[in-house]
Amino acid sequence: MDLIDRIRELASRIEGQREHIRTEEATKNALVMPFLSALGYDVFNPLEVVPEFTADVGIKKGEKVDYAIKKDGAVVMLVECKPLGADLGKEHASQLFRYFTTTESRFGMLTNGASYRFYSDLEQPNKMDSRPFFEFDVTDFREDDAGELKKFSKQSFSVGSILETANFLKYLRAAKKLISEEMTEPGEELSRFIISRIYEGRITAQVLEQFRPIIKASCKQFLDDKINERLKIALNSPGIQTPEQEQQPTLQAYEQAKQEVTTTSEELEGYIIVKAILRQTVDISRVVMRDTQSYCGILLDDNNRKPICRLHFNRPQKYIGVFDGKQEERVQIKSLNDIYGLTERIVSTVSGYTESTT
Repeated sequence: MDLIDRIRELASRIEGQREHIRTEEATKNALVMPFLSALGYDVFNPLEVVPEFTADVGIKKGEKVDYAIKKDGAVVMLVECKPLGADLGKEHASQLFRYFTTTESRFGMLTNGASYRFYSDLEQPNKMDSRPFFEFDVTDFREDDAGELKKFSKQSFSVGSILETANFLKYLRAAKKLISEEMTEPGEELSRFIISRIYEGRITAQVLEQFRPIIKASCKQFLDDKINERLKIALNSPGIQTPEQEQQPTLQAYEQAKQEVTTTSEELEGYIIVKAILRQTVDISRVVMRDTQSYCGILLDDNNRKPICRLHFNRPQKYIGVFDGKQEERVQIKSLNDIYGLTERIVSTVSGYTESTT
């Protein structure tokens, strides 16, 4: 069984045992130790994994970090664990920060059993950076993430190899996060930059307010187009939408942009997937997205009485609401690809609406 298979097995364990893993100790035993084992470390060999490693901090003696990973007798990584579901914010990171300075380790790992954040001292020697350079989520990862994770395995671990890409990964992650935020909710700086390139007049507060929904809608449409391109390749079809059909979502995005509701890229991708599912069942120009603060609704003919499904993506665990008549049933999904598993039910719902009008 390779690393990816073992990580997927851990993801299944999280979903199946979440309600029973409520403490830090339970998280370590059920999730963190198997994770370290998946990386090739013998968690029962103190020459490789030292539990409750003493890391005295200043006048505080007996301070212990949950695990220390050793290689050739030297500590190469410290591991601090928190309970499953814990927010790995600054408070927990600061605890690992204190331990980091007392050892020769170049790497620190902070985890709640599902999310793993990796830190180093890229900015100042022997002082842990405030931001992780790599983050791995057991329940939601890509294969290239797994490739980076393999560098921390016992077989591949090399300080030099990891540090070669650590700086790049750190700022890549920060840049991706910023771009995602700007694409979802464009800030004033980005708005002014775009306006200055397309508008010849002076950019007053009134002009900025006038262009704000246009810029937000254009960002959404850009993401929509990119998702369409990916789906065209995946479906091997000549196209999902005609230019005329694309116009309606664009105008709709403009109207949505004037509201407080924020449509995420995942909701847009889910919407496109639903349209792809229905493209042979109904004219997909009739499939309309209407976002709300609590869920993203997908309707037939923009009619609240004809709900196709609902995307409940505004929480860590995602659900798809599917309909049997007027009753909604929420189905838990692990990734957007799971929507395709509901093809039969989605098609059946729409067929019911179209048959009732013929």
